[in-house]
Formats: sequence, C-alpha cells, structure tokens
Amino acid sequence: MNKSHDMQQTKYGRKILLFPLPLQGHINPMIQLANILHSKGFSIVIIHTSFNSLDSSNYRHFTFHSIPDRLSEDEASTEDVIALLSILNVRCVEALRNCLAKLVLDECLGCLITDVMWYFARGVAEQFKIPTIGLRTTNVCSFLGFAAFPLLRDLGYLSIHGRLDEAVQELPPLRVKDIPTIQTKDPDTLYNLIDKVMNQTKEFSGLIWNSCEELEQHSFQKLKKDFPIQMYPIGPFHKHFQALSTSLLPQDQTCISWLDTKPPNSVLYVSFGSIAAITKAEFHEIAWGLANSNHPFLWVVRPGLVGGSGWFEPLPDGFMEMVGERGCIVKWAPQQEVLGHPAIGGFWTHNGWNSTLESICEGVPMICMPNFGDQMVNARYVSDVWGVGIHLEGKIKREDVKIAIKRLLEEEEGKDLKKRVLHLKEKLDLCSREGGSSYCYLENLINYILSL
Repeated sequence: MNKSHDMQQTKYGRKILLFPLPLQGHINPMIQLANILHSKGFSIVIIHTSFNSLDSSNYRHFTFHSIPDRLSEDEASTEDVIALLSILNVRCVEALRNCLAKLVLDECLGCLITDVMWYFARGVAEQFKIPTIGLRTTNVCSFLGFAAFPLLRDLGYLSIHGRLDEAVQELPPLRVKDIPTIQTKDPDTLYNLIDKVMNQTKEFSGLIWNSCEELEQHSFQKLKKDFPIQMYPIGPFHKHFQALSTSLLPQDQTCISWLDTKPPNSVLYVSFGSIAAITKAEFHEIAWGLANSNHPFLWVVRPGLVGGSGWFEPLPDGFMEMVGERGCIVKWAPQQEVLGHPAIGGFWTHNGWNSTLESICEGVPMICMPNFGDQMVNARYVSDVWGVGIHLEGKIKREDVKIAIKRLLEEEEGKDLKKRVLHLKEKLDLCSREGGSSYCYLENLINYILSL
C-alpha cells in the first residue's frame, strides 16, 4: 500500500467535531469549513445548540448532536447580541461537557474546531484531552481592532463622542467611529466577553481564518507577533467547496428569474444581513433613494429589519407604484447566486465579513453601510484600503443614496471600482488553487489534524 493511499485511509477513519456559534454569520463559514474537511476525507460531527438549530436533513453527510442551551423565550428573542452570547457561554458548559464525554469514547476522534466566541469550549475539551482549534469567522483587520480594546479603552478612544472622524493612530486606517464596538445594555459585559475570547484564543492549538494572506498581508504579519500560535488562513471557504445553503431563513428563488430579465451590470443588490436593524425613517430614506436613482434593484427586506414591523408594511405610500417592475423585494435571497448573476452591477451591504468576501469573490463593487461590530472595520478597508466600494457615512438621506448609486453604476468612479474589485477577485481565485497560499495552508491544516 502506497503512502498516499495509507493517508487517505487514515483520514476516512478520523472524526472532527465542529461547534458553530448559533448566529447566521457564524454558521455559514463553519458549515463551509465542514464541507471542505469532509471533501478531504474526514468524518464530520456537528455539535449545535437548540437555539437556531440546524436542520440536519440538509446535511446527511454529517452527524449531528444537539445540546440544550436552556434559554428562556425572552433570552432567545433579545436583540442584545452581547447579552445573548454571554448567557450562552454560561448555559452550555455542562451540556458540552456531557456531549464530549460520550464522543470521546470514539478512539478515532481527531480534534474539536470551535468558534472562538465559545470562549469556554477549549477548557471543556481540555478536560478530555481533545486538541482544540479555533475558527475566527471575521477577518484579521477587525480581530486586531477587538484585540486592541484594552489599549483603546485606556487611551480614552471608547469614550470619545464628539470627534468620531478622528484617526485612531494605533490602528490605521481606522477612525474613532470605526472601532468595532457592539451596542449592549452593559458595556462591561462586552469588554468582559472580548477579554475572555482573546485570552482563550492564545491557548488554541491553531486558528483558522476565512481570509487569505493576499487580502490581509500586513494584518497577518501583526497578528503573528501578537498571537504566537499556528495560523491557517484558508479562505475564502466557498472557493474551496460550494456549500449547501446554511440559511436560517427561507430563500426566495424567484428573484433569480427576475434578474434574468435585466441587462448585465444594471441591478443594485441591497441586503443588510440577518441581524442589523434600521429605523422607519432610515427605511424611507433608503426606499426613496432607490426609487429616485432610476436603477433596477433587488432589495432584501428581512422581517424585523425595521423595528416593530412584519415585512414591508413600512414602505412609503406610492413607492411600489413608482418603481414598478424596476424593483424586486424579497424576504431573503440566495446571496452567492445573486452576486454571481451577470445582471448585478453593485452590492449595497452592511459589510458583514461573509457578505464582503462574497462580493469581492464575485467581482462586485460595494456601497458600504455598516451597522455594528466588525462591519465598520470591513467598510473602512473596502473603501479606503482595497478601494472597491463607496462608504455611506453619517445620517442616511435619500439624496446621498441616489448620488452613491449613480456614482457606482454610472460614473467613471464606478468603473474604477469595478476594475479594482475584479483585480482583487483574481488574486483570491489564485490563492485557493494548487500552489496558492490558502491551498497550502489547508494542506498544513490537514497534516496537523492527522498528526494528532
């Protein structure tokens, strides 16, 4: 038996446990990673909470273990993400311990890959001598912003209110308003959560990134100095293996047939992700900005996007009559398929990392309207570093929206953005191919897991 065949046999007998955080933006990359590793011959076991539980029937090639999270109805429906994560990190300790106690009996168990926001998971796995690798679902730029919180707090940046455009000298090119903070009722809860996550991150056997060196070379260099553990930047994940849908919301496929009727590069895709919320006034400004631009648009209006509303009841009177067939509104869209459609000319996004990466990978320039957390950092890099988007800053006004859309889809500036994003797309395409950086780091990751 030759060596390569022997290694393949070894892989097929090796199980990897994966523990995703139960939020849409964290589930997507974890399941994509699971598909990548499965395609390399590993058996995959997904440990998931009752909250935002995954439908195992969509992934018959994986084994699923559900653990109780004991969330009350009020806790599960809270809009305070930091409070939710803090509660989950306390409630799930015993449940994960009980789950691992059963799974560790399997002598073919390789390792646990956990979302780093589960700051307790490594300690529990260590009790069973299970090696633990972290997955960071955001990019390195924003991670460094969170890691700098103690310094930024000591320097007074986190309490600045009147000088939001002031540069953060310690984290160029960020401004004060770009610091990746998240609104919560108790800021100390946020600081405590971040401290625990950062402390645990340094203890992992390795850290996997849905990013690549070509995109964040300078940031990776800084990261390796501050976090001296093995790094595996193997992204973009979906370039290795096209994952099945991991959407927690039903996707409306009718928008694809609508896009089929539109000319190339003519449609603006608008989606602000699975968590972001806007006011009714902002919703109206966005609506009239889209209408007044005279460009076709596909708009994802998620139930709950506007506080207190079910779906698109807050649309201003006369809006639908004005836009007619030029506008298509859906509750949720198959985003990768949409961004890859030839009719799409631009993406108005909240700049979650998954959305930002998917837009770059499809060569689609962006209009940036970040909402919270890492989104502000991503938007700043999209506009000021990579030069592939227009940053909408300040209060949302319909005239500014109209101007931004025209800049993106009509003017020379938009053509320059398109050229740059296509150039970036080519670089990311290469990194996932044989010999590319992400390809090589994936091989390193596989060899490391086999060595355990």
